[in-house]
Amino acid sequence: MQQQPERQLHHLEKIVAVFALLAVLLLTVGFAHAQTGKVFLRSNAVLVQDANSGQTILAKNSDSVMPIASITKLMTAMVLLDSGVDMHQRVVVSRADMDRLKGTHSRLRPGSSLTRDDLLLIALMASENRAAAALARTFPGGTAAFVAAMNAKARALGMRDTHYVDPTGLDSDNVSSPRDLARLVKAAAHYPLIREYTTRGRAIVEARGRALAYHNTNRLVSNPHWDIDLSKTGYISEAGRCLVMQVTVASRELIVVLLDSWGKYSRIGDANRIRKWLESSALADSRG
Repeated sequence: MQQQPERQLHHLEKIVAVFALLAVLLLTVGFAHAQTGKVFLRSNAVLVQDANSGQTILAKNSDSVMPIASITKLMTAMVLLDSGVDMHQRVVVSRADMDRLKGTHSRLRPGSSLTRDDLLLIALMASENRAAAALARTFPGGTAAFVAAMNAKARALGMRDTHYVDPTGLDSDNVSSPRDLARLVKAAAHYPLIREYTTRGRAIVEARGRALAYHNTNRLVSNPHWDIDLSKTGYISEAGRCLVMQVTVASRELIVVLLDSWGKYSRIGDANRIRKWLESSALADSRG
């Protein structure tokens, strides 16, 4: 029997085949990035929780324990405020407060004298590491006593996955889980000063006769589409880019935890995607 010549694909069929292949690839990538199955996210660990009921709305790796970078400073602020130290007392920044672990830059030169209040403001709003280090160093008992108080506070809040070794978050041994950080955010939101300082857009403090302008590390606090009650960002290479917030979306108070987001703007993109998804869901529900 004579062998039939192999059928050649028509030009249009080739185009359809290519588009089908691309569709499969896009779906594969989409599923790889879909952290929750409900909304497209790029952070490796996610938790969105009702701030009042504790109901979980979105979750991805929410029990994973990982470095938390400067999210640490929320605990630093609570321990400081709980201690009852004089917030108007001036603290002199010293060389001991310099970052010798990561070599991060600071405009607070050794010898700068600021009130504890100003140091706390820029530690929370602008994630100023030298400010956080100075607050812990001048705590009664020094930095070691301060870190011990941080861990004691974590235990009191039921944060079983959490451990601190420094007050700045520069050390990757400062670890926690999204569920523990939701507890941290909820507790920190009870401190009016923490709420105010973490959501302030910009501030000017004076150090060594110079006016230093600082800006919030979370640009969403200045976005009119967001209603943010508390915010803190964090970044070291081991932790990726992190963001925690207490926000109101679609008339609902929520806690948002985004950890280990590697793209420079991924945590902001994820936060916006979560807000839009929640608003769309609320609108759909209202229409029945």
